[in-house]
Amino acid sequence: MNTLLSLTDNLQAFWNYTGFANAERVHIIMLLVGLFFIYLAVKKEYEPLLLIPIGFGILIGNIPFNEAANLQVGIYEEGSVFNILYQGVVKGWYPPLIFLGIGAMTDFSSLISNPKLILIGAACQFGIFGAYIIALKWGFAPNEAASIGIIGGADGPTAIFTTSKLAPHLLGAVAISAYSYMALVPVIQPPFMKMLTTKKERLIKMKTPRVVSQTEKIMFPIMGLLLTTFLVPSGLPLLGMLFFGNLLKESGVTRRLAETARGPVIDTVTILLGLTVGASTQATTFLRLESLKVFAIGALSFIIATCAGIIFVKILNLFLSKEKKINPLIGNSGVSAVPDSARISQVIGLQYDQSNYLLMHAMGPNVAGVIGSAVAAGILLGFLY
Repeated sequence: MNTLLSLTDNLQAFWNYTGFANAERVHIIMLLVGLFFIYLAVKKEYEPLLLIPIGFGILIGNIPFNEAANLQVGIYEEGSVFNILYQGVVKGWYPPLIFLGIGAMTDFSSLISNPKLILIGAACQFGIFGAYIIALKWGFAPNEAASIGIIGGADGPTAIFTTSKLAPHLLGAVAISAYSYMALVPVIQPPFMKMLTTKKERLIKMKTPRVVSQTEKIMFPIMGLLLTTFLVPSGLPLLGMLFFGNLLKESGVTRRLAETARGPVIDTVTILLGLTVGASTQATTFLRLESLKVFAIGALSFIIATCAGIIFVKILNLFLSKEKKINPLIGNSGVSAVPDSARISQVIGLQYDQSNYLLMHAMGPNVAGVIGSAVAAGILLGFLY
């Protein structure tokens, strides 16, 4: 009889440790969200390199367990494996390493050949500051509003870096929001691009960019570093690594280092970043009204940034001669979702003229947006950190 009772107690204790016993409705909701992310990545091919790690991370982070048992498996349990890996997000180690890889794979030639395109990238940062004001109106503290607003830059690493410094408690919501909208660029941007432009404007053909010399390519990351970081020293971790990676690429003598930065390094960090960001959406800490507000304002931020870039080009064209006019369809590419937003400019342009190739022009504002979002983050950190 005692043996039977002991066996029953052991089975009861085992059951109490299982996910079935600890599952709540919120866990099921988040598991479905994770599966949806994986579906978008596999079926729709929306940013699969990001959404598959994030989606699977959401599954990992929402496996129910008995938190009182101190199993050391949860991402928020001090000393657990996932908690240690998550420190790269919390402490801001991963984003600069990703910027190193981005710099090593980015060609700034289109921006160097037509410097005024940097103004489009700057105009799109209006989305960040516009969302910052909206977030303040919705009751968020200034540091929280800044973290939410940075979603408008469509730059996941920058959003994570900024939030890790200003509002760590919003890290999961901001990161998931930023990467979600980056993945949904092909869905969100085209309607606004068509709504804000006329058929005549969509047919504008831009001059072929001039050939950029090797010297200019080498000087650009050096001068870019000095100009931007003297202006916003707080952006140094991101801007420094971005321009360092680009110098590795353009110098011509560090090809092996550049290939490592844009290959194994960025791939490894992307896996760890996506997985841990996904796992940080543990239902008990993530599913709150605050998170829904972050998603809503993040969407507004992204839309404002897209519209600001397009409208700015239309205004700029009023002051340019006919042969120097800019096709407003590249205005959307000022957000730093590289290269997806530039690719959308190309796709929409070809729908109206099969001979109008806008990709090489759109890459100028696109890479300017990367710099612009890092500078904007540096400004916010300088004021609020």
